Amino acid sequence: MNRTTLSLIGTATALAAVTGFAALTVPDASSGGTAATAARLPVERSTLLCPAPTSSDLAETTYTSFTPKGKDARTAGQRNRAELLPAERAVEGAEKKPEGRGKDARRPDRPVVTLKQPGTPVTAETSDAEAPALIGTADGTLAPGWTTQQTTVITAGEARAVLGARCTAPDTEFWFPGASTAKDRQDYVHLTNPDSSAAVVDLEMYGRNGKLKSTAGEGITIPARSTVPVLLSTLTEEPTADATLRVVARAGRAGAAVQAEDDKRGGDWLQAAADPSGSAVLPGIPADATSVQLVAMATSEDDADVKVRLAGPSGPITPAGHETLHVKSGMTAAVDLADVTKGEPGSLVLTPAEKDDAAPFVAALRVTRGKGGKQETAFIPATGPVEERATAADNRAKGTSLSLVAPGATGRVKVIASAGSRGGSATAKSYTVKGGTTLAVRPPVPSGAKGSYAVTVVRESGGPVHASRSLELRKGGVPMFTVQTLPDDRGTVVVPEAEQDLSLLTD
Repeated sequence: MNRTTLSLIGTATALAAVTGFAALTVPDASSGGTAATAARLPVERSTLLCPAPTSSDLAETTYTSFTPKGKDARTAGQRNRAELLPAERAVEGAEKKPEGRGKDARRPDRPVVTLKQPGTPVTAETSDAEAPALIGTADGTLAPGWTTQQTTVITAGEARAVLGARCTAPDTEFWFPGASTAKDRQDYVHLTNPDSSAAVVDLEMYGRNGKLKSTAGEGITIPARSTVPVLLSTLTEEPTADATLRVVARAGRAGAAVQAEDDKRGGDWLQAAADPSGSAVLPGIPADATSVQLVAMATSEDDADVKVRLAGPSGPITPAGHETLHVKSGMTAAVDLADVTKGEPGSLVLTPAEKDDAAPFVAALRVTRGKGGKQETAFIPATGPVEERATAADNRAKGTSLSLVAPGATGRVKVIASAGSRGGSATAKSYTVKGGTTLAVRPPVPSGAKGSYAVTVVRESGGPVHASRSLELRKGGVPMFTVQTLPDDRGTVVVPEAEQDLSLLTD
C-alpha cells in the first residue's frame, strides 16, 4: 500500500473520530471520479467542563444546561443524552478523595445535571461549599450547541459577588489577561482533566517586564477525571497586579478558568480570551461602569501597536488620551480607561495601529460597577464573532441584558428565547446592528416563562456580530453582576464526502 493510500485512510479515520460520522461512497458513472462537495453536519458528541464553584458556606450555585433545537439529521441508534458528573479533587497532582461533600458529589457515577431533550433548559442547585467540578458529555441530538452555565451568588462576607462561568470545552492552551497575584486579590486557576489518563500542564505568568520567574508552575499533573486548583500567588514571589496567565498542556488536555476575588470589589470568573490575533473585540461594557481596565499581552516576538476604539450606540469614538496602546513582546500592558462609556453601553474594538503591522495579542477587560463599599467586578475577555449560533443558558426575566456589536459592516441576528425551565413558550426577535456600534437590548422573554431560560443568537446576514450576556442580581444595594461572552458554539463541522478511487491502490 503506497503512502497516498495510507494518507487517505488516515484522513477518513480522523474525520470519523471528530464527528462520529464519515462515509466513503462509490461514484456513479456520471461523476467522473470527482470528490463530492464538503457537507456541514452537526457534531455528535460534545464535552464540557465546569470548575468547582466556591468554598464559601454562604454560596448558592445554579447549573443550567441547554441545547438549542436543530435539524435532527441522524438519530437512529444514537444515544441522545447530556449529563454532568462530579470530578475528583486533587491537590498538586496527588489524588485526594472528596470528603464532607453532598450525597451526589460522593457518587461520581451519579449525574449532577441531566438534559434529555433540546429546546428546554434544565437546572440543578447546590449550597455545598465543597461542590465539585463537573465533567460533562452530550451525545446525538443534544451535542450540537450544548451549553451549561454555572451561576454562584454569595450574598455576604468579603467574597460577596455573583460568579458566572460558561462551562467550556477542554483544550491544550489558554490565555488569561487580567489575572493577578497582588495582595488584594485571591486568584485560583482551576484545571480539570476530562480524560481517562493523566494530563500535564505548565503555568506561565507575564507581567509588565516580561515572564515572571517561577518553577512552581512547571509540570503540574492532573490525574484522570480530576480537578486541581492552583493559587496564582504561589507561582511567583513577585506580586503583580496586572498579569497574563498562560496555561499550556504538554500532555493530554484540560479545561481552565480563573476564579478572581478582590478584597473590596467582589469578583467573578475570568475565562479564557480568544486566541492571539492582530485584532480583538470585547463586547458588553455596561452603561454605569465606574471603572474599565484594559489588560493586553503581545504573544509573539513582535511588539503590538493597537488602535483603541469604543463602539457605542451611535458609532465608534476614541477614548481621550488612549488612542493607541503599545504592548511590548512577551509583556503585559494595562491601561485604566476610567468611566469610558460616559453613561452609555459600549464595546471595545482593538485593531492594528498600522494595517501592515498586525502582531498577535490577547486582551481582556476588568469592569467595575458601584462605588465605595458597594462595588462589584466582572471580566470581559476578547471573543470571536457569532459565525452561526451562540447561546447563554441562564437568563432571568429581570436582570438580563444582551450586547451586540458589529465592528465592521452592519449585521443582522435573530435572538431566540427558549421555553423556561419550569414552563413557557419560546419566542424570537431579530435585530439589526449598525456597523461600528453596540446595540444593548433586553432579550425577549418567553411567553408565560417560569424559571430561567436560554438565549440563542443566530446570525442572519451582513457583517460579523460579537455578543455577550450580562446578568445582574442586585443584593443589598450592591450592583452584583456577571458577564459571559458568546463565542460561536461550533455545533457543526465541515466533513468532506470522500469517494472511492481504486486507482490509488496501484503504483
